[in-house]
Amino acid sequence: MIPLGYMMKRVMKRDDWLKQPKVEDIFSVSECTSKDFCDWVDEWKHNGYWLFDSPRIIHDIARKHNIDLDDMTLFYYEAYETQYNVETKQWEPFAPEPSFPLCVEPPPRKILHGYDVATYSYNNSAECSPLSCNGLAEDIPTNSHCLLDDLETAKALLETGAFDNSEPGPFRIIAVYTPAGHSAS
Repeated sequence: MIPLGYMMKRVMKRDDWLKQPKVEDIFSVSECTSKDFCDWVDEWKHNGYWLFDSPRIIHDIARKHNIDLDDMTLFYYEAYETQYNVETKQWEPFAPEPSFPLCVEPPPRKILHGYDVATYSYNNSAECSPLSCNGLAEDIPTNSHCLLDDLETAKALLETGAFDNSEPGPFRIIAVYTPAGHSAS
């Protein structure tokens, strides 16, 4: 797995639009449902994967803008080594945006919550998480965080076309963690 970085998010509970009672909240990497802590792009402190190398950077931005992080959850993300191209039906390499530094500091201990499948048509940040954004979790079994329980299931679902008609790809499989010691809402 490739270390991608951190994001602080306001985790949303499942709303009535997602007809999957097993899902309690949305831990997706995209911000379609569970929003990022602020509009952080103009700070230009993100890394080449459009996340943050350490929680400290997030806290510095929040302090600068007087953002209260108390009701938010810190996530750490890693990606499967290749992305799936739905047009060619092939796994292909991907890389961070080279103009941004990349020096991710992985947490000493982390808690895995599951795997998200996200679109990256612009090759920088996660645009959409079809399990939650497109409601695919209504037909694809997920855990209570609207994530898949294992990497092999995520790979198989991509390869068998379960995500083909959701959003433009390519798709990346993202492991969603919370650093140990940080609560997951």
